[in-house]
This record gives sequence, structure tokens and C-alpha cells, in this order.
Amino acid sequence: MTRFPSIRQFAAASLLASSLLPWPAAAADAPSPKIFDMVHHNPGEPLTPSAFEDPAFTKAFGFNGKVYFLFDSPTIAIDWESVDPDIFPKGSPGREWVDKKAARIDAQHAACKATGLKTFAMGDMVLFPKALIEKYGMEKTFGDPQDPQTQKFLRLAIAQVFDRFPDLDGLVVRIGETYLQDAPFHKGHIENKGSAGKTIVPLMNLLREEICVKRGKQLVFRTWMSFDTNAATYQQVSDAVEPHPNLVLGVKHCEGDFHRGNAFSKVIGTGRHPQLIEVQCAREYEGKGAYPNYIANGVIEGFEEHRLQMPADKLKSLREFSKNKDLYAGVWTWSRGGGWFGPFLKNELWCELNAWVMAQWAKDPSQSEESVFRRFATEKLGLKGEDVNRFRKLCLLSADATLRAKSSTRSDISPWWSRDDSINCPVLPADPTKRQRVLEEKAEAVKMFEEIVALSGKISFPDPKTRDYVRVSSKYGLDLFRIYQAVFELAALGPQGDKVQIRKWLAAYDKAWADYRKLPQESEQCASLYNEKGARMGPQGVAVDKMIAEFRRAAAP
Repeated sequence: MTRFPSIRQFAAASLLASSLLPWPAAAADAPSPKIFDMVHHNPGEPLTPSAFEDPAFTKAFGFNGKVYFLFDSPTIAIDWESVDPDIFPKGSPGREWVDKKAARIDAQHAACKATGLKTFAMGDMVLFPKALIEKYGMEKTFGDPQDPQTQKFLRLAIAQVFDRFPDLDGLVVRIGETYLQDAPFHKGHIENKGSAGKTIVPLMNLLREEICVKRGKQLVFRTWMSFDTNAATYQQVSDAVEPHPNLVLGVKHCEGDFHRGNAFSKVIGTGRHPQLIEVQCAREYEGKGAYPNYIANGVIEGFEEHRLQMPADKLKSLREFSKNKDLYAGVWTWSRGGGWFGPFLKNELWCELNAWVMAQWAKDPSQSEESVFRRFATEKLGLKGEDVNRFRKLCLLSADATLRAKSSTRSDISPWWSRDDSINCPVLPADPTKRQRVLEEKAEAVKMFEEIVALSGKISFPDPKTRDYVRVSSKYGLDLFRIYQAVFELAALGPQGDKVQIRKWLAAYDKAWADYRKLPQESEQCASLYNEKGARMGPQGVAVDKMIAEFRRAAAP
């Protein structure tokens, strides 16, 4: 077998030889699964550099469709000239912005077309140009999908999108949030986003008619933060919207954000519409790929916490769901992105592992996750013999350790105490038994990552860069989880606790940070580091630097 010195060289060769690879064929009477990928850029920040932005690279991984992020959506790149030339007059700053955005999207779609990838784009609803809202007096009504004027302009917007961008295969629509950081000439809003009757059904029916029926294009309607956690609302929507071959509902594999510990989605496998399952590969609450964190096994075969906590008769994995041939539509990964800020990567190995396994498994869900994983280890990393088993053990340990370090096996704490590249003071459970269990799990996570570091030094990776990154990223996880352990131990003690123990854990905290901050000197591939300033987005808490300052004062002689 030919060995490739890098994942990217393997991907290029795979694209050329894809017809020779022994991928299992889909059943003749079953639609091919949708296997989509998206790079989720940080809103309002520089674009994320990623090999997954290259359609050829994405295609070689096994994906058959690419979803472009919100700010590369044609919904913000139409000039409205055929409707009202006053919205974006020629020569105006708004028109210049729209035309530039359209040219960028043209190039993206052409690149996808050249590789044979289906082209999709995610867009917020409802979103219109500010000038249109102001001119037609829609400030108080444009977010209401039942408003006649809103419906009129929505239909006109859809018509312009597909007239201007005929290569677009479909739209991914979300109503859970509206981001405007990189859309300076547009305004977005949605009213009653959780109401089936007032918002979801009217909007979905309108889009179904305009996109699926009239134009034969595809619509993926996301359930997130709208009807993804309420089974009754989901069923109400399902009953009220007639199925269509081009209509699919997008559902995250877990409820809410991509947190370990969140329940497997209760709406997966229900209703009468095919479901495209969303999977985040670079977990925004769990390092974003800065340290080993293998989630594909848990998504496919079932996470540890779901087996421990969820009823035996409930779905807990994509494997179980994939047996429902009427509803399983495929998998949509976010290979990169989610959240804001860092850590910022210089090597995408851990993201690539999750994305590749998800994409290859989604083609034929009868495969075991382990068999797909071992193909990655041998075909893409060039590992042989016992090194494959060592890499497998390292990756499975990373999932167990991350759950214990960041959350808990029994959902004893909220996972919101840390996100992106920032750390807040955790809130521990009042129950002494649960509190002790949380502390024990933080210690277990450190021990697991000590084993991961040891394994990383024993695996003979043919590619020196891969070998270097596995080792430094493993140390990254160990040192970060040592910091986490010290923070939790201090939080459990409290500033009025035993001063000897406070000094012990402050020393452990300082040593962990000192080791952690040396990592960029060990390898230029080390991801950017976490900071002590506290999370800047999402639920706010006491930043860890403020917490530690209080403990230093308490421990002073």
C-alpha cells in the first residue's frame, strides 16, 4: 500500500482515484445519503483558515455536499434591482458590498461544481436589506412570517437567490438565532421562533413551496433553538407540513449546544420528514481540536453519558437511528468552527479524524465505527500493527477524559463554566456526594491524559509533523486538564477553607500554567492557548483569574 507523508496528499490522491476505492454502494431503492460539511467561521472575526474550504479536499474525505457559512449565503448577495433599484443603487457602498459578496460566492460555487459537490448555503431567516425595511415601513413587522408584506418579500428574495445563483442546489435555513456581525447592510429578526402555528409552519410551508415545489431545489430547515427539544412542537410541525422529496429537517445529534452530557436528541427518529444530523467536529466547548478529542465513536455508537443516564428504550446513537431508512437522510458535519475566539489551530488532525470517520461511516451505516477508524489510521496516517491499537486507545481515552474534565458522567455540573479559549469559575453541586464525584472525575481526566501523553510518545507516525502534533497536543490537553483540576479543587475548598490545601492547589495551578505556557516553545504547531480572563460569550461567570486572586489573598500569611 502506498504511504502518504501527509493527510492532504492522501486527499488529493483519493480524489483522483475515488472510483477505485471500495466504498460500499447504497441500496438501489434507497436515496443516497446527504454527507455535507461546513466550516463555521467565527462571526465578526477573520475567516478560519482550513483545508476544508477547498472543495477538492472536502470531496476526497467522502462528502458529497458543501454548506457555506452564513456570511457566504446568497441571501445577502442579491442586489434587489429587479424588485426595487433603490434598495442597493448602483455606485452606493451597499451595492459595492453586495456585488463583491456575489463575486466571491460565484467563485465558491464554480469550485464546488468543478468537483461535483452539491452546493448549499446556510442563511438566517428572516433577513432583509435595511434599506428595504425602512422604505416599506417594515420595522415592526418584517420578523413575522405570517405578515403578508413579509411573505411577499420573502418570495421575491428566494426568486432572486436562485435566479442569480443557478448553481446553488439548496438552502439551509435557521431561525434559532440571527447573526449580523458580517452583514452590515442587512437586518434580521424572527418572532415567536418556538411557535409551530405562528412561525415555524408558515415559514416552512412558504419555503417549501418556493424552493422545493416551484424550483426543484432542496431545503434543509434547521430545528435548533426552535423546535429541537420539544417533542410535541416537533410533531405538530411534522403533521402540518406535507413531506416533499427535497425537504429535510436538520437536527443536532444532542439537545441544545454541542456539549458532552447533553441528552441525545429526543426528536431524532420522530415525525415524517427525513432528518439530516448535525455533528460538530471541532468542539467549541472542548478545545476546538487543540487537544485530542475523538467524538465520532460516541456520536455513532453512543456516548458514555447517554448509556448511563438515558432510558434503555430511547435512541442514544446514530447507529440506532440510521436503521430507520425512511428518516435517515445523512450527516452534516461542522469540520471546523462554532463559537468565537480561540483556540486557533495550526494543525487540523483531530478535526480531520472526526470529519473523515463521520463522512465515511455515513455512506454505509452498517459499517462499524471501529472499522472506519482503523482505515483512517492505516490509509491516512500510515500506521501499522500495534501502533494502530495504540492510536485507537489514545483516541477513545480522549473522549472519556474530555467528558470528565469539562463536564461529568452524571451531569452533576453545568458545562457552561468554560467555552472557547476562556475559563470561568465552575459552580459545584451542593450535594456532597455529587461534589466528591465531580472532583474524582477531574483527577481521572488528568490520569487519562497522562496515559494519552505516554501513548503519543510510543506511536511511530511516518509523517514527522503528525508525530510532533500528536505529542504536543496531547501535552496541551494534559496541562489544561491539570489547570481544570486545580480550579475545581479550589472551588470546592472555598476561600475560607483549609489554608494548607489552598496553598497546595494554588501551587498545582501555577505549575500547570507554567508547563502549559512552555508548549509553544516545544512545537510551532501548538494551538493558541487558553487564558484566565473568563468567557466573553454565552453565560457569564466569575473569571478564573479573579477567583484565583481571591484565593491568593485568603492563603496569604
